[in-house]
Amino acid sequence: MRAERVRGNLERVRERIGTRVEILAAIKYVEAEDLPALAEGGIELVGENRAQELLAKQAAHGELFTWDFIGAIQSRKLKLISPHVRLIHSIASESALRRLEQHPAHEVLIQVNVAGEESKEGIDPSELADYIERCPSPVTGLMTMPPFAERPEDSRRYFARLAQLAGEHGLERLSMGTSQDYEVAVQEGATIVRLGSVLYE
Repeated sequence: MRAERVRGNLERVRERIGTRVEILAAIKYVEAEDLPALAEGGIELVGENRAQELLAKQAAHGELFTWDFIGAIQSRKLKLISPHVRLIHSIASESALRRLEQHPAHEVLIQVNVAGEESKEGIDPSELADYIERCPSPVTGLMTMPPFAERPEDSRRYFARLAQLAGEHGLERLSMGTSQDYEVAVQEGATIVRLGSVLYE
């Protein structure tokens, strides 16, 4: 991992999407020893998918970044990560709500299954209002992972639907878009994009 390459990639992304959108560097496949290069390259916000890895990487380099949790979360792991992250992007189960009562998070995003995929985590849009009302921690936005698509444009309708839902519920944060489709996500209102390869390669 070279800081110069990260900085150049980050600048190119910023040119495409502007400065108002938060760029979250997904660090699932980044080794702990490479994290200082991300910071040197200008990365300020990182997200990890695995609870134990988040804690280990944060113990080594916690002061370098703001930390979010972005992966599918096992409810029993909530007590481990809730005190250590700014945002949990992936609250999407009844068991998570129960755990949040015991181990509150600073802020959470509700993961919504806008495409209705059986293989994906996420709250059905029709159940969202009730779920938000019952969430013990502050809900400040929504997150989604659209179905795999060959073309970024194919994800647009799912991003637009999430933005519509956020507007209906008065929520400001929209975590949507990854390396392959972040520009479309931003066009549809993303406030956080979760990027990996486009920053590192």
